[in-house]
Amino acid sequence: MRFMILRKADRNTEAGAMPSTELIAEMMKYNEELVKAGVLVAGDGLHPTSKGARIKFSRGRPRVIDGPFSETKELIAGYTMIDAESKADAIEIAKRWPALDADGEVELEIRQVIQASDFGPELTPELRQQEQRLRARSAAKK
Repeated sequence: MRFMILRKADRNTEAGAMPSTELIAEMMKYNEELVKAGVLVAGDGLHPTSKGARIKFSRGRPRVIDGPFSETKELIAGYTMIDAESKADAIEIAKRWPALDADGEVELEIRQVIQASDFGPELTPELRQQEQRLRARSAAKK
């Protein structure tokens, strides 16, 4: 099962503050442990919302809202995608997050990624084949 560990934003990440050399080293060590364990799929930090935008649809029409966005507790500063055996395993992996991050006051959220098998009969064989073709084409471009 794939899980996404979401690193919640805080005033420092929203201010665009880059991590210290020490924190970068700790994150690299953490990521290396995940690679050695065979569970790391991907992970990246995100620029602050001042460099982003939201697209809100109303009656199918998009409206662009430029950042920054004010509700920091709802924002994401980065993510780590892992492949874990269970939610409990994903929690144990997240609990090893570097304590140096945000001076030990970081907040993480874990969310399981929906997989094709989760959709049930609504994902018809034709749609399942199309999804597999798209994934293969996307992987081939990397």
